[in-house]
Amino acid sequence: PEHIRNIAIAAHVDHGKTTLSDNLLAGAGMISEDTAGEQLAMDTKEDEQERGITIDAANVSMTHEYEDTNHLINLIDTPGHVDFGGDVTRAMRAVDGALVVVDAVEGAMPQTETVLRQALREGVKPTLFINKVDRLISELQEGPQEMQERLMAVIADVNELIRGMAENMDDIPTDWTVSVEDGTVGFGSALYKWGVSMPSMQRTGMDFGDIIDLEQADKRQELHERTPLSDVVLDMVCEHFPNPVDAQPRRVPRIWRGDPESDLADTMRLVDEDGEVVFMVTDISMDPHAGEIATGRVFSGTLEKGQELYVSGTAGKNRIQSVGLFMGSEREEVDRVPAGNIASVTGLRDAIAGSTVSSIEMTPFESIEHISEPVITKSVEAQNMDDLPKLIETLQQVAKEDPTIQIEINEDTGEHLISGQGELHLEVITQRIRDNQGIPVITGEPIVVYREQPQEASREVEGQSPNRHNKFYLTVEPMAQEIVDAIQLGEVSMDMPELERREALQDAGMDKDTSQNVEDIHRTNILIDDTKGIQHLNETMELVLEGLQEALDDGPLAAEPVQGS
Repeated sequence: PEHIRNIAIAAHVDHGKTTLSDNLLAGAGMISEDTAGEQLAMDTKEDEQERGITIDAANVSMTHEYEDTNHLINLIDTPGHVDFGGDVTRAMRAVDGALVVVDAVEGAMPQTETVLRQALREGVKPTLFINKVDRLISELQEGPQEMQERLMAVIADVNELIRGMAENMDDIPTDWTVSVEDGTVGFGSALYKWGVSMPSMQRTGMDFGDIIDLEQADKRQELHERTPLSDVVLDMVCEHFPNPVDAQPRRVPRIWRGDPESDLADTMRLVDEDGEVVFMVTDISMDPHAGEIATGRVFSGTLEKGQELYVSGTAGKNRIQSVGLFMGSEREEVDRVPAGNIASVTGLRDAIAGSTVSSIEMTPFESIEHISEPVITKSVEAQNMDDLPKLIETLQQVAKEDPTIQIEINEDTGEHLISGQGELHLEVITQRIRDNQGIPVITGEPIVVYREQPQEASREVEGQSPNRHNKFYLTVEPMAQEIVDAIQLGEVSMDMPELERREALQDAGMDKDTSQNVEDIHRTNILIDDTKGIQHLNETMELVLEGLQEALDDGPLAAEPVQGS
């Protein structure tokens, strides 16, 4: 495990992640040097190649020789488009390091900030690669001095983002900022396959002056040969990213609330391949031949074919049919995958993205928090009624593969509502239903999803039970934003032990008495039971909750979900 690195490449859309991945694959001898940068090997689906953007996170495992030791690098290439941010969040759960790519001309962009936040929230260490440096030379005609000033400004922006986010996180070391001197920043051009960092400059004797001369003289091939990008980046990965043995003791307490004194906690901290199996599923994909493939991180134990494992939240066990590693679009089957790796297995039919799979029953990992909610909704219906059962099955599969999609199936009208992160998100899903499943569907116009919220405290409203013997009095008022944020971030939920929940609510600003009377949390709404000394209330409470949830899902103003009340 000391020689394994699990990393994700993350960035704003079109800053060059997939082109950079190509270079790394070529450097590891997995694709041809000549086509690297244009082949986009990690964009394995047809629609990704057509649109020229990454839609699904893709995994690949490669080896790299660093300081005479062979290292195994498990890499996930993530999408940069904001609509597919859910893939980035899930990828961060599986890795220990994030290589953040920034375009030298555009600098840090909104999605750069988002992917950094996703990484730090999962306790994943960032390093920086500034791409498209060739554009500063060829397009902007900058000299060494101007160029260095611009690059330093990009690094300063990224560090300011990291500092701002790490302030509120106790277990993130403050020295996670990136710096040229430490070697946690690389520069280069993924398209022309050259790169430099401080350690590589010291090794090869190249400086920015030489790079500008070669770039202006159009000697890009020589530049690539003298300082190949893949060596610079893979050396940086091996040297500066934590291996699983370093990372898991820090990451496990962050994502798992089980007993820290237990044997299981020890085997996860030690990345013990002989311990009980603990596997966290971060991604589900469909293979037309193998069926459903669950990809995720092995925190302890060794995955082998034929094992019978528990899946959190479901009864009985699932039997693993095959174990493998992803190589872009291909899946290589292997006999076993030990702790500390990213593996893909078939046979876990009950698993969804976020499931904990283990050889003994255990406290599951924290669910993966997707910070954005669906904002656009489209109706989808089958053109032919005969396709309806197949469409329902496909939509359920879509919801399983992508937890950021919400599906509402209306079996009475045959119209199904599908909500996602943006128009492109929904367009891609409906296109895949048409092309991959061969189901002709009609889609409605996309509509924006709204939320409703009370603006001030209401008067007391009386409700009576059908026999008129019981009267209920309810009021509704807006909730403090801090409490709403705490619920959205998963810091407060009904699944937590009561004492812990009370403390979390008090930390978010709720007063002590109120926090003791929390009866239910639905979405970002809380029901407070302020009654005193009433008998048999628990017998009707379930019905009160049912009515309340119905009212909150279908708000009074525009039948949109209510939040923050």
